[in-house]
Amino acid sequence: MAVRTATPVTGWLLTGSDGRLTAYAPAEGGVVRWTETRPGGPGWTGPELLPMPGLEPFLSIAQGPKGYVHLVGVRRREVEEHTETDVVYATQFQSGRPPTNWRSLGSPHGQDWQRSAQIGAPAAAVDSAGLHVFVRNSGGGVCGRRQDARGIWGPWTDMKGSHVLDALTAVATPSGRVELIAPAAEFVLRWRQEQPGGPVRRVLNVPAKPAAGSSASGVTGDDRVTHFWRDAADGELQTLAPQGAADEDPSVTSVGGMGSGPVAVLHAVLDGHDCTVLAQRAASGLLAVAVCPSGDETLPAQWSETGEEFTGAPALAVDGNGRVTAAVLGTDGHLRVARQRTGEPGLALGEWQRV
Repeated sequence: MAVRTATPVTGWLLTGSDGRLTAYAPAEGGVVRWTETRPGGPGWTGPELLPMPGLEPFLSIAQGPKGYVHLVGVRRREVEEHTETDVVYATQFQSGRPPTNWRSLGSPHGQDWQRSAQIGAPAAAVDSAGLHVFVRNSGGGVCGRRQDARGIWGPWTDMKGSHVLDALTAVATPSGRVELIAPAAEFVLRWRQEQPGGPVRRVLNVPAKPAAGSSASGVTGDDRVTHFWRDAADGELQTLAPQGAADEDPSVTSVGGMGSGPVAVLHAVLDGHDCTVLAQRAASGLLAVAVCPSGDETLPAQWSETGEEFTGAPALAVDGNGRVTAAVLGTDGHLRVARQRTGEPGLALGEWQRV
């Protein structure tokens, strides 16, 4: 089973409603899954293949307040005399249980297969009503489709935008309010819901030159989302400065630390303090971790490297015992995890476990 380790997704390690961690990765013929045998480990099952022939290696994963996990991807398959491209999704309701059958959401371009072949990687998030799916369309803008509280899907809608590079990032706050960013040639484009379940609307662009495939977003407070990307020139991690009024022009600050790909973002409590944990693939190829006070993610971070060289993007989660857990996919395709050492101040990761 060939695991694709270069997926640009960071949110691929999730805690289920039963406290068990599950890791996901694209593979030849579908998605592979590793599942803890009990909350807090150390045992795991997997890798187990969840078949989906034709799935591209751009998996987006969204988890709702009930713990359901939605896997969203792009499928390409030969149908008669053309290649059909569509967005597909499956839902896992319980840790370790089989997901639903994969279902098609079609394409923003309908039966125009030439334009459908040009859509980008999906981004997914679950608001207070249901699942949202966003993709870059063939014209370089963004289209979205949303599910209502009854589980009924609305049509694809044109959300505008232009010159989008790819690798959209969507995330929902605990209250169920969605935010979306899209790196473009000279800007980072933004959309957000002002109220949970409301319309997802454009807000002011952020002047920036983001690197393709480097955007990431994460919850960093009760109703706060922080967005990150890398500068296209030097690979330095950047984010938005705190804003005052909603119509105030956004500005960009550097978080420090050179690396590649998106950064993993985790909201956690360390030593009784509200913190944001960041993890990235450093220029050395190793995992680098930093901790910021929540609300101060724009401060230059102090990065600490650990582990072995890996490819793709790292992931972060809190396990069933309340420990911050980091995960990477090694160059050999094996899952590796390291957990927070309890009883030590701050964040100190223990030995890496090869699964």
